[in-house]
Amino acid sequence: MSRSVIVTGCSRGIGAALVTEFNQRGYDVGGCSRSEESMSQLGTDPRFRGVDVSDDGQVARWSRDLLAVGMNPDLIIANAGVINEPGAFWEVGAAEFDAVIDVNVKGVANTARAFLPGMIEQGRGTFVALSSGWGRSTSAGVAPYCASKYAVEGLIGAISQDLPAGLCAVSLSPGVVDTRMLAVAFGASEASQAIDPDLWAKPAVDFLLSLSSADNGQSLTFSR
Repeated sequence: MSRSVIVTGCSRGIGAALVTEFNQRGYDVGGCSRSEESMSQLGTDPRFRGVDVSDDGQVARWSRDLLAVGMNPDLIIANAGVINEPGAFWEVGAAEFDAVIDVNVKGVANTARAFLPGMIEQGRGTFVALSSGWGRSTSAGVAPYCASKYAVEGLIGAISQDLPAGLCAVSLSPGVVDTRMLAVAFGASEASQAIDPDLWAKPAVDFLLSLSSADNGQSLTFSR
């Protein structure tokens, strides 16, 4: 079966690695990031577009424009995310807290709202929202990020119950991967000991492609 794949937050890290791996395997791939320059280097609009996933209107327009060129994805990976600078919660400003919630929670919600109706219409598809170990446990210094990922877990759990038979929505913790967010949380030296995103993506794509309606509602972890 031909697969059409969308990855949000694909200008670097896990998102960029997934786009590269799907492309190398010949899948029809699209993606977005707030970095318009990065998107123009990956491909042509609308398949690759500068989109702020926290803006519902931008995501909705992107979805409509993709459909207009014949791209109705059946695998959506809501990967876009940010993390706060580590610090006690009362030291994190309201603007920084809002940014984490807007991207990590509203971004997933906006992506689901824009793309799930098309998947429902075609009667198949998988929606994957990137979560975290910090969506299932907590640590000092990252309260905003923990709050956002716990929200993603709850949101996806409820969405999965709204879906008709044949579709799938899951939350996925990617394990520990050497990304910019990991470096913010633990420092560049410690982050560099984690697996490289490109090496992570190769088996991760196999895992993502294996997901089916039998997995609907699951809170999953993939760790290489």
